[in-house]
This record gives sequence, structure tokens and C-alpha cells, in this order.
Amino acid sequence: MEGYEYHKLTNGIRLIHSHSTGNVAHLGIIINTGSRDENIHQLGIAHFIEHVIFKGTNKRKAYHVISRLEDVGGEIDAYTTKEETCIYASFLKEYTERTLELFADIVFNSSFPDKELEKEKQVILDEINSYKDSPGELIFDDFEELIFAGHPIGRNILGEPKLLKKFNRKHIQEFIQQNYHTNQMVICSVGDIKFSHLVRWIEKYYAPVPPNFRQEPRLALNGYQRENKLVHKATHQAHCIIGNRAYDINSPKRLPLELLNNILGGPGMNSRLNLALRERHGYTYNIESFYGPYSDTGIAGIYFGTEPEKVEKCLTIIHSELKKLQMQPLGILQLDRAKKQMIGQMAISSENLSNLMLNIGRSYLLFNKVDSLEQVYEKIQALTSKELLEVANEIFDTNQLSILTYK
Repeated sequence: MEGYEYHKLTNGIRLIHSHSTGNVAHLGIIINTGSRDENIHQLGIAHFIEHVIFKGTNKRKAYHVISRLEDVGGEIDAYTTKEETCIYASFLKEYTERTLELFADIVFNSSFPDKELEKEKQVILDEINSYKDSPGELIFDDFEELIFAGHPIGRNILGEPKLLKKFNRKHIQEFIQQNYHTNQMVICSVGDIKFSHLVRWIEKYYAPVPPNFRQEPRLALNGYQRENKLVHKATHQAHCIIGNRAYDINSPKRLPLELLNNILGGPGMNSRLNLALRERHGYTYNIESFYGPYSDTGIAGIYFGTEPEKVEKCLTIIHSELKKLQMQPLGILQLDRAKKQMIGQMAISSENLSNLMLNIGRSYLLFNKVDSLEQVYEKIQALTSKELLEVANEIFDTNQLSILTYK
């Protein structure tokens, strides 16, 4: 199935396609713009746009936007992150042109009717309130705000209610003009579709879009200071994150950290933290480690939920496990097992063609190329115990770890 095909328009918009068999196709448009691109008066506007971009265009009402694909059994959705906005869909392959035309209409011709904007503000206010009632989710955003204090990348994607209520069509159009750059857009496709047909449709619907190139770099990162913060919450369970800033998406140490993260607290039940905290002691039901790279920085940490009186015991065990990774190189068999586990997880994930579509689109957007799975596997196999030891000592240095606790 691998073997990617590429096309680039004169306005900078790029296309990547991977051929697959089957009747269902998957398509997305990823824009290299997210909440970190907002100024202090725009907090939450990138996420707001993701909601209201479906609410009508110059030639379609909101109902017709939603129905365009759903009437033929397709599914359309969107998401916003700190650095990305994405619209994506799955549909029967014969509706590929229909989907491409709809995406173009949504992204470049949305009308943002006042009535629809006001309705969607209420939806997002409910979303914000729901989020505040979920401490196990909220703590991740609060932790990013802690370690990226004073920088836009640390801000919550959902924004603030008082600013949300003020947004109007003019604010939205200004943000889009300032941040939806054509040379920072990728259309990604997976399906049983002739590439020549895709190129023809892309030229038809996207070539007329005027070029709008990114000129200014994103705001540079500020300094980092270790923090230890306790927030009192009226919850039965305590929640805690311990972590640090980490490597950016282009760092040669990104892959070693991804493998180390998988060993430490990845999705496998045999992760070191799951075995130590849950299986041996029964201290926690939820324990995981995470690593999220951004364009110029990253975040790595460990999250757990436990009874309030067991927080310190859990932290003691976590520090012990981190010290082992810093002091004891993985043996040949341990390293081989860890590599096989990660490769297997990636192979399973790639079988989900919607995930594959988003992954190749993101890779092409950021690196202007996509490594085959075989190339990625080779890079994983080449990792050494020494590299993992070095990464463990840099990222999980006790003197650099911040802690946020809800208790």
C-alpha cells in the first residue's frame, strides 16, 4: 500500500496520496495553525473557528454543509490542537470529488452567519464547563500552562468564556487571513482513487485560491523554571502530573524518547509504571506516561490518579523507576523486546486507514516527506541503550521535573 504520490499547487497547497484497496476513502486537510498562533485577545478563536466553519458558506446553509456527505453515508469531523487545525472525512470512494469540493467551500468560503456564531458559543461554553468537571483531563492543560508559563503554547485550546462571547465574523476573518497560510496546508488522501483524478480535482477546486504564505516565524520559546504546584479540588481522587519540557518534532532525540516513553508508561500493560504502581501495589487505576513534540519544543511527563494519601508513595515509586532508566542501561533482550512492542503497536495503528491518512498528512506538512513504515522500523531497530540512557538523564532529571497535583 505504501508508495506515496505528491502534488504541489503554485499557491503552496500540497497533496499527498496513498493508494489502498476497498470501497471507503479517507481525506483530510491539515492547516499548520492552532491555538499557539492566537494573540492575547484571540484566546480560543482557533477552536471556535473549527466549530463554526461548518455553519454555512457563501452557497450553502449549515444543514447543507453537514448533509453533503452524510446524505451519502459519509462522516465528517474536525479537530484543533496547539499547532494544527484539521477537517477530515471518510466516505465511499465515488464521492471523493464531492468531498474535495466541500472541503474547499468550507475552508475558503465559510460565511460565519451571526445567528450560527451565537448558537455555537453556547455549545463551546458547555464544552468548557464539562471540561472543568473532568479533572483527569483538565490537569494536562494546566500542566502545560505551568511549564510553558507566559507563552501562547501553554494556553488552553478552549479559550476563555469572556473572550469567546465577544468574537464576531470580523475577528474570525482576521484570524484566518493572518494564519491560514496556503503554504502551510496539506490535503491528505488514502483510498482506491487514481492519482491523476485527484490532481485534476485539486487543480479545479484549490488552484484558484490566492497564495497567502507564512512570512513571520512563531513566537520563540521563553525560559523554563521547575515548578511544584498544589491545587485544592473538591474531588474524591487526587490527580498528579510530573514532567518536563522535551524535544521538538525535528530533534534526532525524538525517536529515542518515544521508545523510552513506551517502556515507561505506554499503552502496554507491561509498562514499567503500570507494573510498579498498579500491579505490584494497587495504588492507582490510571497511570501513563506521555510525550508530545511541537515544532520548537515538546512536553514529557507522567500522569496518575490515586487516593490523596497515596500521592507521595506513588511519586516515590515513580522517582525510583526513573532512576533505574537513568542508571541501568537496557540489556540486549530488554531493548529488543521494547523495539518489537513499539513496532507492533505502530503496525496495528497503520491498519486504521483514517489514522494513516492523518499521519502521512501531518508528516508531509511538517517534514515535506513521509518515511515508509519500513524506514521507521529501521530507525527504531538502530536505537541503542546508550541513546536511551542519555535521553532519560536529560528529560527525567529530578532537578528539572515540575509537579502539578490536584488534591
